[in-house]
Amino acid sequence: MKLTQLIKRKAKEIGFDSCGIAKAESLDAEARVLEAWLNQGLHGKMAYMENYFDKRIDPRKLVDGAKSVISLSYNYFTEEKQFDEQVPKIAMYAMGKDYHEVVKEKLEVLYNYIAEEVGAINGRCFVDSAPVLERAWAQRSGVGWVGKNTNMLTKRQGSFFFLAEIILDVELEYDSPVKDYCGNCTKCIDACPTGAIYEPYKLDGSKCISYFTIELRDEVLPANYHGKFENWMFGCDICQQVCPINAQAKQHHEPQFEPRKELLVMSRKDWEELSEETYRRIFKNSAVKRTKFKGLKRNIGFLE
Repeated sequence: MKLTQLIKRKAKEIGFDSCGIAKAESLDAEARVLEAWLNQGLHGKMAYMENYFDKRIDPRKLVDGAKSVISLSYNYFTEEKQFDEQVPKIAMYAMGKDYHEVVKEKLEVLYNYIAEEVGAINGRCFVDSAPVLERAWAQRSGVGWVGKNTNMLTKRQGSFFFLAEIILDVELEYDSPVKDYCGNCTKCIDACPTGAIYEPYKLDGSKCISYFTIELRDEVLPANYHGKFENWMFGCDICQQVCPINAQAKQHHEPQFEPRKELLVMSRKDWEELSEETYRRIFKNSAVKRTKFKGLKRNIGFLE
């Protein structure tokens, strides 16, 4: 118990907003849901979702001797916005430095701290970069609950945060899931312009604006979705923006997540005439690089 308390205290010192711990075991119920989702083709052309199924559902196959999964959240909410509301939009999470780098650095500090306290340990750190069912572990460890838009939610913070995990071979004190506070609200479902949230707690990934603008590598976007992106060129925040619980979201305290001022002041014409040189400069060390210059230009053109 003492070690568990020390880990949670250290996580807070480092900057994590939540820290919950679950027993490392097979996610049998979640495995059935994932299998059905894949069989229905709701992952679209994200073929990587079909890989390493056994590892996705059992952390002990990712880390030998795993006993605990530490789930953490890291706030990225900001009041900063693109100045012109008519320009192509970027999801809030991608406005600053790539979260993979920022959060992974924090995770490693926590991992090293645990190693200093315990001695020799076997474990791995993950930030949306391996076959880990992040939301399932966050839910099991009491970090939050999975909302009707399938995002993780916390009553205190909303959903504008990244998830990260440490899987290790140390037995700790385990937390319990928290209550679902979505109630009868369906605002996220009602607001989704492409019908991706086709019923509460179920997402058709192949219809999500984030899927089209980030994951889909086709040279041309589907014509039947033209006019439905509501000006999003990279990702989408609609289902989070309309969520009443996100009224609780507070400004992050991570300088590395601050967006470049050049990005904020760009006009619609600037985006339409975006050069590769400008793209490389304003999105250096940014998650936006995932879609590459060609992909971003495709997305911008689709909004015209």
